[in-house]
Amino acid sequence: MRNLLLVAAALPLTLAALERPDVEFKIFQFPPDRIPRIDGKTDDWDLVPEAYVIGADQLKETVVGRGANLDPKDLDVRVKVGWVKGMNQLYFLYEASDDYWDFAQPDLHNDIFELVIDGDLSGGPFIKHLHPYDKLSREEAHFSYHGVHAQNYHIFTPAVDKPWAFVWGCQPWIKDLPYANAAYAYSFKPGEPGKLVLEFWVTPFDYAGCEGPSRAIVSQLRENKVIGMSWAILDYDDAQAKQYEGFYNLSHKTTMYGNASDLVAFRLMPLEARFRKPVEARWSFQVIDMDRRLVAFRDESYGQVTSWHWDFGDGKTSTAQHPLHQYEKPGEYTVLLTVEGPAGKARLAQVRDLVLK
Repeated sequence: MRNLLLVAAALPLTLAALERPDVEFKIFQFPPDRIPRIDGKTDDWDLVPEAYVIGADQLKETVVGRGANLDPKDLDVRVKVGWVKGMNQLYFLYEASDDYWDFAQPDLHNDIFELVIDGDLSGGPFIKHLHPYDKLSREEAHFSYHGVHAQNYHIFTPAVDKPWAFVWGCQPWIKDLPYANAAYAYSFKPGEPGKLVLEFWVTPFDYAGCEGPSRAIVSQLRENKVIGMSWAILDYDDAQAKQYEGFYNLSHKTTMYGNASDLVAFRLMPLEARFRKPVEARWSFQVIDMDRRLVAFRDESYGQVTSWHWDFGDGKTSTAQHPLHQYEKPGEYTVLLTVEGPAGKARLAQVRDLVLK
């Protein structure tokens, strides 16, 4: 259970509808200078601790009569998930060893890594045949509803003579740049055993309609935010079979493919201490009233800080942690924050970012 965060107390109400409510999986935060390259290589992920790995032991076969629980001798998988603060993208490393890779046909008869993401934890069904108004035709439900508030990617493992993923919904554009990218590394042929490495990133959306990106709303990712997510592995072991051998999924509930309430909790983790200085000065500002030139400053420093010193660039200063300052004249101002604590001192200036009229 090292790859899970055990929830010690009652879960927040926003998590109550999710499957496996006793666990949270962790999403590793990459430092901004260590963003993974999408090249099918694993070295970028070496800094991610084993505690973040989600393996085959967490998957359960949930389609009755189509196989037992996942046998690592048949198919073994490891998944790592990452993010970068300030970027609304989710990064994935999928490593799988299979005794039979099936990907010769140009349709959905393909070993598949099926990924579902609900970036704002809105929950509920999101595929056309589960639309709450059952008098809609399938076509109407598809274009108004399917994949709009949560997204389903059927990722081909590997993809040959087709895009890397089939987006099950009315927004196929989300699988293409600038919203997603993928790379593979493997040496096997159809029907052979071997290991596959799949590296990719996607953009989660709170709203992704059939009209394209013009009205789309990207999910905002931030530290400690919880999102809904799950995946399933559709494993084919016979090129002539009409159906997959097993549907092994992280949610332990088959309908995770189309109901966001059946997903699992994932938490966007803070940057680990080993990537930070003991004390870091960080701050932001917001112009509250441009006519009065009234500005609110917010300290966002890292580490144990016991004192703050603000130089507002107009000759005035403050020792408050989150000061409110009124400028007398218009202009471009360079503001400097200096913070200090038991572990040391740090400062940060924003050069002429603050412009007042």
